[in-house]
Amino acid sequence: YSGIGTETVRAIAAAGAQVIVGARRTGQAHDVLDALDGDIAILPLDLADPASIDAFAEAVAGRTDTIDILINNAAIMASPLGRDARGYEMQFATNHLGHFQLTARLWPLLLTGGGGRVVALSSIGHRLHGLDLDDPNFERRDYDKWLAYGQAKSANALFALQLDKLGESRGVRAFAVHPGGIATLLQRHLTMEEQRAMGWYDEDGNVHEAFKSTEEGAATTVWCAVSPLLEGKGGVYCEDCEVAVAADPEKPRAGGYYPHIRDEDLAGKLWTKSEAMTGVSFPA
Repeated sequence: YSGIGTETVRAIAAAGAQVIVGARRTGQAHDVLDALDGDIAILPLDLADPASIDAFAEAVAGRTDTIDILINNAAIMASPLGRDARGYEMQFATNHLGHFQLTARLWPLLLTGGGGRVVALSSIGHRLHGLDLDDPNFERRDYDKWLAYGQAKSANALFALQLDKLGESRGVRAFAVHPGGIATLLQRHLTMEEQRAMGWYDEDGNVHEAFKSTEEGAATTVWCAVSPLLEGKGGVYCEDCEVAVAADPEKPRAGGYYPHIRDEDLAGKLWTKSEAMTGVSFPA
């Protein structure tokens, strides 16, 4: 209900889908989404609260027997050290573990349609890596907000890789998406000075010309959710409405993925760790 989420809802609802939006701030979500055309429902959801996730999933199941598309869009970025209701580091908890639990709870509804898709919003930030399955909560490491973000975004992509292996034989495919650089509230935890230092804004406050609009940022999400060009291609990492290729290490600002998010062994270990941390497993 903000940033590229709004544009994703706008596009899918306009195409005739019934859309259910999980919102931590339901009043703000209504302010934004009530102005859009289409069948759009808003339900409370806090991905940092396991009880909220379960309540949301139960409410969704009370409204529909089938989910055709699940888009795990919510995220926080480069936030100060915080912890969720379980005591887990907030970026990993919200961006990955919350979506892991949510997808598990909604899994039966995804299976009923026989052709569902799950889209996990990752980021070029996966290149920051930081994924440490022995210390995902920065209990033994010094907290670094960017390593924590890289860890969470790596986890999003690895989750899609492993989920696709689980769902392929059941007709459910999963995709990871890098939406591109977009100026949204995702940057709320960064000062303008930090963003200038990274080249995102110039001294006059103008956003870098390489940044996308929110509509452009939502495009790859929608493409992964509905495009027939992706039939039979689950588990892939996508950007700019294409299946991405491996990144060229000599062109660090160009597109592409780093090898660790295509590591099937790492994806399996992350899955096992996520089950242990959440106490949640996917129903058979």
